[in-house]
Amino acid sequence: MLNTYKYSFKAREKLLGSLSVYNVGHQLCEPEYQWGPGVRNHYCIHHIISGTGWYEVNGTVIQLSAGDTFILYPDTEVRYYADSQNPWEYAWVGFMGEDADTIIRATDFRRKHPWIKKGTLPNNLIQEQLGIIYDVKGSDYESAVAMTGALYTLLSTFMHYAQHEEDIQNSQVVYVEQAKDYISTNYSYPITVEDVASYVGISRSYLFRSFQAIQNQSPKEYLIEYRLKRARHLLRETSLSIASIAYSVGFENNLYFSKAFKSKMKMTPSEYRKNQI
Repeated sequence: MLNTYKYSFKAREKLLGSLSVYNVGHQLCEPEYQWGPGVRNHYCIHHIISGTGWYEVNGTVIQLSAGDTFILYPDTEVRYYADSQNPWEYAWVGFMGEDADTIIRATDFRRKHPWIKKGTLPNNLIQEQLGIIYDVKGSDYESAVAMTGALYTLLSTFMHYAQHEEDIQNSQVVYVEQAKDYISTNYSYPITVEDVASYVGISRSYLFRSFQAIQNQSPKEYLIEYRLKRARHLLRETSLSIASIAYSVGFENNLYFSKAFKSKMKMTPSEYRKNQI
C-alpha cells in the first residue's frame, strides 16, 4: 500500500509587498488525488519529484511526470490529478507580490504553455530550493523575509535557464515598473495618473496602454488598489481613525475612500477592522 503524505505550510499574513510566500509544501498523492477545477488568487509552482499525473488548463490536458514543472496562474481555472497506478509526488510553492508578474515573464512559463518539461531545468537544484523555502517557514517577519529570499533564489534559477527569445525588457515593461516604483514611494501624497505619467516621461494615454498590456488594468485602478492595500495594513495594525488612514494613503476625501474600500472589499473600513480584530 502506498504510504502517502502531505507536509504543508500556509502563511497567515502576507508581510512583504514585493514578493510573499503564500504556501509551501511537499506531497506524495493518493492514486487519482485531484485538485480543482478551481482557481487560485496567486501563482503556484509545482515540481514533480516522482510518478505521473495530468494537468488541465485552457482546454488542454497534458500528462506530466518526474522532472517536469507546472505553474498555476492567478485567477485561471485549472485541474490536476494523480495517476491511478503511479501517482505523483511533488513539491510546491505559492506566492504573489508586485514583482511576481515581471519575474514569471522572464521564465519559460507562459499562460498558453504553463509547464516546463524535464531536461531544461536542473531537477535536483529545483527540488533543493523548494525544500529550503519549506525549511525556513514561519509566520513571523524574519521567517517571511527568509522564505522570500529563498523564493527569489528559486525564481532566479528559472530565469537563468529560460530559453525563450522574447525580450521582456521592452519599453512597456520598463515604463510600468517605473510607474509602480513611483506609486509605492508617493502613494501617501495626492498624486494623480498625470503625475505618474509625467515622472515616467510618457503621455497618460501611453501609460494607460502599457498598464493594460502588462497589468491588465488601468494605472488609476492600480493606484487605488495599492492605496487600499496600504489602508488595510493600517486598519489591522494601528488604531488610527478612518479619516486619518484615508489621508495617510492619499485619499483627500474620506467618503470617497470609504466608497472605494467597500467597492473592493465588499465591506466598510470599520467592518474590515472589526473582522480583523
